[in-house]
Amino acid sequence: MNPLKSISLTLLVILGCYVLAQSGDTGDSISLANKNILVVWGGWDGHQPDVFAKKISEWASSKGAHVTVSDSLEVYTNSELMKKQDLIIQYWTMGTITAEQSKGLIETIKSGTGLVGCHGGIGDSFRNNTDYQYMVGGQWVTHPGGKIDYTVQISNTGDPVTEGLQDFEIKNTEQYYMHVDPNVRVLAMTTFNADHDNWINGNSMPVVWKRYHDKGPVFYISIGHNPEDFDHPAVWTMLTRGIDWASNSQIENK
Repeated sequence: MNPLKSISLTLLVILGCYVLAQSGDTGDSISLANKNILVVWGGWDGHQPDVFAKKISEWASSKGAHVTVSDSLEVYTNSELMKKQDLIIQYWTMGTITAEQSKGLIETIKSGTGLVGCHGGIGDSFRNNTDYQYMVGGQWVTHPGGKIDYTVQISNTGDPVTEGLQDFEIKNTEQYYMHVDPNVRVLAMTTFNADHDNWINGNSMPVVWKRYHDKGPVFYISIGHNPEDFDHPAVWTMLTRGIDWASNSQIENK
């Protein structure tokens, strides 16, 4: 065989393996049949929460879930609806939540319903509500440099959410610096450099984690400033696998 052809073939095989490792199953094998999922969106318009809500609702419905969508936090006070939910997916950046709404959400999660969110959708919601932040497991602080390129390191390759994935680059989006609960189980990390704030050079920060809040499973991924972030196969794979985990991992049946 021509040496150049041999080298080209080898490079194509390597590239193919890399793409496969980053794509995972992209949610194709996940079933949410008969799961009740509540998608709640709102808050700061800059994150385009309506776009995320539409994308994730359509995907969950295609997997067999019964999806309810709300653009009001008042839905959290509907006790009859809330107790039927297997999972809540929220994208609500900043804003305020009333004591009654907060209690409805937190008690639902504590009873065993799952919670999933990304970026500011649950990681920067309701800044004055520390009980809510305690449930999520972290709170946004800043994003040095704004929209940048950065590397995500898979730190737990033995977890079903990250199985088969490798470190990857994410482009033109926000690298979150957060206050994080030491009780979270970290699945992926990122490391800051000195390009913007030299005093955080070399510091690592969780990007993906899961935890329990009493009986309720909580999954978070800090990527998601742009709707296009979820076009990255590894990001979409982790999000959809996280939804699968959180909708099936209650400590006890409700």
